[in-house]
Amino acid sequence: MEKKPFDISVAVTRLRTAVRPWPKAALFQLAEEGFTSAFEQLLACIISIRTFDEVTLPVSRKLFERARTPAGLCELTYEELDALISPSTFHERKAAQMLAIAQRVRDEFGGNLPCEREVLLSFAGVGPKCANLVLGIACGEPFISVDVHVHRVTGRWGYVKASTPEKALLALEAQLPREYWIEINRLLVPFGKHVCTGNRPHCSTCPVLDMCEQVGVKAHR
Repeated sequence: MEKKPFDISVAVTRLRTAVRPWPKAALFQLAEEGFTSAFEQLLACIISIRTFDEVTLPVSRKLFERARTPAGLCELTYEELDALISPSTFHERKAAQMLAIAQRVRDEFGGNLPCEREVLLSFAGVGPKCANLVLGIACGEPFISVDVHVHRVTGRWGYVKASTPEKALLALEAQLPREYWIEINRLLVPFGKHVCTGNRPHCSTCPVLDMCEQVGVKAHR
């Protein structure tokens, strides 16, 4: 069957419907629960690194029961914070990074984390993915967050050609309409987990199969 040209607006419309039954990506779910500050979103994103959403969500909620602000986090000892986030991967390193961030936000920015990409990227342990997610979700600023799902799915579609998430970010910034910059991560995380999976994707149930080039797909369901 000949593929149609890939129309991102059509794809987004179909994906909005397709992802409704599945759990939302962790940071978007936390925002719906009221954890909308840049500081809360940044802490949750750090927790989420190399950690499944099924762990990130309860760990973040448990932490926020104790501390939701830089001042509150600074009241915790390293040992207390490490224990709170211990189910997260690399929790020892993350606890130290989070305390350092809280102290710096308290001392340099009066306790309010600014919505500035340069500031976010200046913190140890914070890369473009987390910085862009925080800016998009907490600050409402148009930034694209590219994780493994966004990189894999957009490449498999043939929408962009990029060998790394970093290169995919640049390609998407050049091609993806700005109105979808925040939403693309919200849609493609659950879509990548449940349909366009890493191994043997569920192409038979894919809502955009008629447009997808299936780049690199050798076997599918």
